[in-house]
Amino acid sequence: MQAATGRAAIAVAAMLMLVGCGGDGMPQLMNLRSGQGPDEFGILPPKPLAMPEDLATLPEPTVGGANRTDPQPFDEAIVALGGKPGAAGGIPASDSAIYAHAARFGVESGIRTTLANEDLEWRRDNNGRILERLFNVNVYFKAYRKQWLDQQAELARWRKVGVKTPSAPPRKDGEE
Repeated sequence: MQAATGRAAIAVAAMLMLVGCGGDGMPQLMNLRSGQGPDEFGILPPKPLAMPEDLATLPEPTVGGANRTDPQPFDEAIVALGGKPGAAGGIPASDSAIYAHAARFGVESGIRTTLANEDLEWRRDNNGRILERLFNVNVYFKAYRKQWLDQQAELARWRKVGVKTPSAPPRKDGEE
């Protein structure tokens, strides 16, 4: 009786230790779910108050509306990259020629959704291992390993042809 109880206690302890070692094994950059605690990048300080040149140009206050001192990080990023915040969504006149050339064979609406669905299906079909399917393991890198570009071989190929190329990172230990 005591031997059975002792074995059960050891089995439970081993199971708890095994559960404690869990993890999804995903690289951190592919697992961008919010963790515990505050997001230090989500805290944006307000802009300093400024007196307008003409008080008549002040907008009428609205309940729940935007404030002139509220940070606009997306608009500020667009401006920092040389864009115009209000122009998002359309094709600027300066890019109309390149868009016309890219769309000369037709444009499929919803292509991003279609590609995402096809990619997910392809990774499911090329997974191959039943345990990975059952436990929802990320197989992104494994599924696309055959399609990876060998940057060193590609660099050598372009240099052999005479094309000026930037340097590539050195090979990691164990790579051929």
